[in-house]
Amino acid sequence: MQQRPRGRIRPPRRGLVTDQVDFDEVWEVLSQSLREIHQKNASTLSFEALYRNAYKLVLKKHGDGLYKKVKELVSEHLQYVADRDVKPLVPSAVITGSSNLFGSAAIEKRIGGSKFLEQLQAVWEDHQLCMSMITDVLMYMNRIYCADHKLPTTYATGMGLFREFILLNNVYNIGTALNRVILDQIQMERDGDVISHGPIRSCIYMLECLYESEEENEHERIYLTRFENDFLAASSEFYKAEGQRLLHECDAATYLQKVDKRLREERDRCVDTISSLSESKILAVVDQRLIKENIREVLEMDSGIKSMLDHDRFGDLRLLYKLISRVDPDKSVLKEMACNRLIELGKEINANLKNPVAAIEKEQQENGEPSTSGAAAVREEKSASNATALAIKWVNDVLMLKDRYDRIWEQSFGEDKSIQTAITRAVTQFVNDLKEAPEYISLFIDDNLRRGIKGRAENEVDEVLDKAITLFRYLTDKDLFERHYKIHLSRRLLANRSLSHDTEKQMIGKLKVEVGVAFTSKLEGMFKDMTLSEELSTAFRRDQEGLGPDSPSKLKFDLSMNVLTTTFWPTKAVGSDSKPCIYPPEIEAARTSFTSYYLTRFSGRKLIWKPNMGSADIKATFKGRKHEFNVPTFGMVILLAFNDLPPGQDTLSYTDLKEITAIPDEDLIRNLQSLAVSKTRLLTKMPMSKDVKPTDTFKINDQFSSKTFRFRVGLVAINKAENEREKKETNESVEKDRGYQIEAAIVRTMKQRKTLSHQELLIEVVEQLKNRFAPDISMVKKRIESLIEREYLERVDGRRETYKYLA
Repeated sequence: MQQRPRGRIRPPRRGLVTDQVDFDEVWEVLSQSLREIHQKNASTLSFEALYRNAYKLVLKKHGDGLYKKVKELVSEHLQYVADRDVKPLVPSAVITGSSNLFGSAAIEKRIGGSKFLEQLQAVWEDHQLCMSMITDVLMYMNRIYCADHKLPTTYATGMGLFREFILLNNVYNIGTALNRVILDQIQMERDGDVISHGPIRSCIYMLECLYESEEENEHERIYLTRFENDFLAASSEFYKAEGQRLLHECDAATYLQKVDKRLREERDRCVDTISSLSESKILAVVDQRLIKENIREVLEMDSGIKSMLDHDRFGDLRLLYKLISRVDPDKSVLKEMACNRLIELGKEINANLKNPVAAIEKEQQENGEPSTSGAAAVREEKSASNATALAIKWVNDVLMLKDRYDRIWEQSFGEDKSIQTAITRAVTQFVNDLKEAPEYISLFIDDNLRRGIKGRAENEVDEVLDKAITLFRYLTDKDLFERHYKIHLSRRLLANRSLSHDTEKQMIGKLKVEVGVAFTSKLEGMFKDMTLSEELSTAFRRDQEGLGPDSPSKLKFDLSMNVLTTTFWPTKAVGSDSKPCIYPPEIEAARTSFTSYYLTRFSGRKLIWKPNMGSADIKATFKGRKHEFNVPTFGMVILLAFNDLPPGQDTLSYTDLKEITAIPDEDLIRNLQSLAVSKTRLLTKMPMSKDVKPTDTFKINDQFSSKTFRFRVGLVAINKAENEREKKETNESVEKDRGYQIEAAIVRTMKQRKTLSHQELLIEVVEQLKNRFAPDISMVKKRIESLIEREYLERVDGRRETYKYLA
């Protein structure tokens, strides 16, 4: 209850108090004056005289009588006020409990309720003022008598009497009427009507000031005990119905906006109408009825979260996040449905990738392409080349999808860490659903490092690399990515197709940060080989310059060699077949000369030549115009074969070329396609078709022309997605390598721990290998059994599920 300022009690002047005091006589004067106060005629009274009279009664031990008489007088007055001022205005509709009135009845109800509140407000404010004046008169009694006897002060007693005779008047149901009128007014405002807040606020303040008992405990405020529960219950019913109405009438965005508006209204209502004591409680009601109970149904609407995410409706998503955060700190339903949509979109990207590949293969079968081994290889090349473009599109599509969700996360979801984790988990799921993902991510990096970053600023290049690393993090099978990346890197280096070695090293540095030096050691070894090869080629040239012009070892052309360390370079990139082709004499002399030089410098080493990985610059004249072009080594060997034709012969058949060069069928077909079928047709094929057959013949294209002096004759699909045969070979090789890595992890763990249970060993091994791949539990078990057979481990006697390391 609001405390009144404490007044000063001055001692009466000497001679003021006589020995004898007639209580009835003095009370008659006091009571008449108190009635005048109630009648609003206090201006004619002398408060000093009244104070002296009350002082005399208390001083002469009449405090008990005075206290009781004042209480009786206030009670009589309040009963009179209830009969005269309040009862006539108690709305009959409220007393009978009627509701849901419409038209003129509703208007009459609103007006009647407003008058009732205004009257009760006036009665309350008059009573407060009168009790304040009476308390001033009886200040000495409150200070001495009430304090000594531990009785409520006059003011507190007056508030208690107001509670009993007005508010809790069981005859007139004033308290019940007050509750219903206030709730009706609030209902009208919620329905869009305009109400007067002042009387409601005053009556609410009255309820806050009054208590259930004289102890005036905070939790016993009448507002809390008699009104708030009714208010919350009525609000709960209203918002339950409101929620169902909005679900049927609104789309998802409008629903969220209506809920947000209701929350603001209730918050404002607790400031200017209802008590602030109820703010958190009424907001909890709105949260429960409009958000918690209905949010899943809202999100599942056609206009719900799926539409919001697909159309980048950041504002709606921001409001959605704000509202869900009110009822669920974990945002479970938001994470679930947003990530489900993300996975759906990711699977659509995967499906769009697979369908065009299937269509390509079907088209090739329907066209009845040749079934020779070489032609079949070419068909695989063409299919793989198409798949390469689709692979790069897949990566770009995944990155675009991820970027879009990142923007939503930043702009709408408040950069919530738990949602970021959920998004990462969702992307990881659909990325790893595509078994070719490691290869495709490597192809994406390859495409950018060969041509995609050309002309870009340093920060743009760094952004591309960071995006690639982001996708790399999602991969479960990082060892499979490593295998493909080695192949693609080796081809870039050997074909001199990388735009920047600094960028290449920057990418390797990023990979090293992610998965450690063991992952990148062989990649760095490749660059070391390239540097050493450049130095070796320079030293070989100097050696050539020191030879006399008539020396048989003196070369007539420049020669650069790449000498590769076998353990660094993937066999698939450089080729496993060591059978050399038949070089033209001048080329064979150069090969012999370099071999002799190299073995002189590095005795004991062995050189295996890989013509499928080299290239040559050739000068030729077509139609009187000179050109210089770069071709693969096999292409050079094919072209030079036409230099040695006898007079009168200008053609060579496929069989002739195979016999002269000894180039394997697959490589011969690919190189002939590049020379005779592609845009740069240095050879003419007869008959002309896209496919190379054993019966085809070839000759130099005398009509060849080019606008440029220098050009490159590229080999068909140097870097491409793997065909089915290659995928099978890669998977078999990866599985074999994984077996070795699992065994190494088991041995490392057991060597350190000596004895471990089966389950503990599984956990340790999975933990060690998780940054490279997710080991299959059945494979781990097989490797454990293999190590037991080879006596690296043994089972502990009596505990077959426990293993012991054998030194």
